[in-house]
Amino acid sequence: MLKRLFDILFSTILIILFSPIILLVSVILFLKLGRPIFFKQERPGLHGKPFHIYKFRTMTNQRDEQGQLLPNNLRMTKLGFFLRKYSLDEIPQLFNVLKGELSFVGPRPLLMEYLPLYTSEQARRHTVKPGITGWAQVNGRNAISWEEKFNYDVWYVDNQSFWLDIKIILITVGKVFKSEGITPEGKVAVEKFRGSNFEKKDVRNAN
Repeated sequence: MLKRLFDILFSTILIILFSPIILLVSVILFLKLGRPIFFKQERPGLHGKPFHIYKFRTMTNQRDEQGQLLPNNLRMTKLGFFLRKYSLDEIPQLFNVLKGELSFVGPRPLLMEYLPLYTSEQARRHTVKPGITGWAQVNGRNAISWEEKFNYDVWYVDNQSFWLDIKIILITVGKVFKSEGITPEGKVAVEKFRGSNFEKKDVRNAN
């Protein structure tokens, strides 16, 4: 209950504070990329229940002669790089938090297609509400392997507390300014998860 109250209060405050940025980015995206301004995608929430997550769009919709979308690195714009570098593309998720679909802290909501690929241990990441940031995000984000991410996610599930959430939020703020772990080196997007053998590691002392 305390976590939900914090989510409602903090998301409302940030939406008000960031409203000029939301408006400015929306106008620039409309002028540069046109519609849609927001990237909308179905993701699994608490217990795998689907919801639509929102981000500012960072790529064009350019397609090849067969009508297929071009690779991510060819569709990513300079504006998109800037938005991702400072996590500005994530701001619309504040509305997901306000609606109760996301929390500020929790395992990141991945793709629906990953659900059947998880081991029973990995699937435990869905026993808590997903978040904008999480223990995996402050310990490498997209620069670490899928196995490491899931280790951190499961550790968070077993050790979650209000004060751990505050710690993660404070670390996240620092990492946003340093632009750490946005994407794997030399890539504009993360490789898709194909399934793995889960090896539990000790992640208690990370950060």
